Amino acid sequence: MGLKATLSQPLARYIARRYARWQHRPETTQRELLTKLTATAAGTAFGRAHELGSVRTPADLARQVPVRDYEALKPWFDRTQAGEADVLWPGRPLYLAKTSGTTSGTKYIPITKDSIPNHIDGARDALLYYIYRTGRSRFLDGKLIFLSGSPALEMHHGIRTGRLSGIANHHVPAYLRRNQLPSYETNIIEDWETKLERIVDETLGQKMTLISGIPPWVQMYFDRLTARTGRPIKDIFPDFNLFVYGGVNFEPYRAKLFESIGRPVDSIELFPASEGFLAFQDEPGNPGLLLLLNSGIFYEFIPAERFFEPDAPRLTIADVELDRNYAVVLTSNAGLWGYSLGDTVRFVSLRPHRVVVTGRIKHFLSAFGEHVIGEEVEQALREVMAQTPEVEVTEFTVAPLVSDDPATPSRHEWLVEFARPPHDPAAFAAALDNALRRRNTYYDDLRRGNILVPLLLTPLPTGAFQRYMKSMGRLGGQNKVPRLGNDRKVAEGLITDDKRNSK
Repeated sequence: MGLKATLSQPLARYIARRYARWQHRPETTQRELLTKLTATAAGTAFGRAHELGSVRTPADLARQVPVRDYEALKPWFDRTQAGEADVLWPGRPLYLAKTSGTTSGTKYIPITKDSIPNHIDGARDALLYYIYRTGRSRFLDGKLIFLSGSPALEMHHGIRTGRLSGIANHHVPAYLRRNQLPSYETNIIEDWETKLERIVDETLGQKMTLISGIPPWVQMYFDRLTARTGRPIKDIFPDFNLFVYGGVNFEPYRAKLFESIGRPVDSIELFPASEGFLAFQDEPGNPGLLLLLNSGIFYEFIPAERFFEPDAPRLTIADVELDRNYAVVLTSNAGLWGYSLGDTVRFVSLRPHRVVVTGRIKHFLSAFGEHVIGEEVEQALREVMAQTPEVEVTEFTVAPLVSDDPATPSRHEWLVEFARPPHDPAAFAAALDNALRRRNTYYDDLRRGNILVPLLLTPLPTGAFQRYMKSMGRLGGQNKVPRLGNDRKVAEGLITDDKRNSK
């Protein structure tokens, strides 16, 4: 065992002991953090406008600071982006994290001197917790690859601006940097496909031990490696033993990704966002992600089914229940106040508090009143794939298909790119429909009443989703395909692109 692997063991034990202290007092930890946040920001422009200096309790915060999404907070973010100091947090941001919003176009999320440790330490501690739980640290002696956005930063009114993954790349500890791939010169390539070829060039023949990235883009990397060599990943990288991922539900990609590898490897799931590093998988094999309650973020949770109500309750960590779907609201030392993250979670443990990510509050399908969420369609697909092991799915999305003809009822359309299609597509579609009915009573009621007819399964050719994402300028990096939508924007884009490429 090398020096890095050896020294990581006592550090991992220290981190675990430090986490245990706040895990035993979660409510107190969060209350003390809220007091610190509001006292620190009381003199800012936002603090004066919302009387943060008088906030003593979560109820005070809920009364004085409404829940807002990026668009509603944009006037404050615009002042920060323009270089004005003391707007949302004392001073000026250290960085602006540039990210693509679903409804707001490009978003610029402030990262402050106080909040940058949240992002960096969260990712570091996820690895240390893995070492603490398993005793395995040899991966630190090999090559580590982080498939991420470009680390090249622009300047906006004196503030360094770029993708979060690129910003984080500048904070990789010096003791790991010499292990890190790809090179800076390759990492700054903007075109994803060109960059991917260069990454393959640089990593072939290396002792790769850890690979990290969003699953669909890691799968593209694996596909290129296998196409280049004709070998599975286990033979290309025999020392590869740890996969770190986040950003999307891993389950739809699990079977194909591990088939590409050719053997099991350990994995760690993260819950990162430009707005903050929220949670990580602290127990191998446990799908729950440990919510970081002592990392500069005060959390509120709104029952997802009530999110759009004007008097929706704002619950604290003391109020949440198991197995309910909540929308996440953040107040943090990045200068986010009552900020609707857009993600939904479900608690699977309360001591300590662990969550699974269930989807996006705006990425649900309720064109007919069915209130279907991302977790339900992913679970339905996973169930049916388990029953039909010959099927392999690369990517999918679900959209409403509203009929203008009263004689033709409406339905859901599943647009699926298969790596291996089902032998009987009609039976596969029927099984999907039944699996979703079992998970969502509203959908089942609509099906029973013939308001909706059985779903339509639309197979798409190989590469359809990649071509669509490329046409939208969102190929690679941290970009993700929406699982669900109340409109047909993504669906029509995929269908139009398919027709264009089939000519």
